[in-house]
Amino acid sequence: QVQLVESGGGLVQSGGSLSVSCAASGSIFNIRTMGWYRQAPGKQRELVATIGSGGSIDYANSVKGRFAISRDNAKRTVYLQMDSLKPEETAVYYCYAVVKSNIAVIYRDYWGQGTQVTVSS
Repeated sequence: QVQLVESGGGLVQSGGSLSVSCAASGSIFNIRTMGWYRQAPGKQRELVATIGSGGSIDYANSVKGRFAISRDNAKRTVYLQMDSLKPEETAVYYCYAVVKSNIAVIYRDYWGQGTQVTVSS
């Protein structure tokens, strides 16, 4: 079994900064992509940023230059530093990872339970 546990998030004023992190645990053989998605009320879940095991990074256009994703492979943890936050970025932020467990033949997607980020105007 594989678990993704997020931490961080909370309430911040517009223009402020916040960070979230996500640690993967369980029967893990290898982790490929890790990343973050978000879902605002009434909207579809959308990509925020992803990072490959080799460090390749992809950002949503809307967060480029303001958000920074990083990962610590030894700790199986992915981080997201969010600066210059906007009220419209209020959402539940979900951790995501593509993982091959010790008992699996193939890689599959795993999701965290989500952490609330609220940006007040």
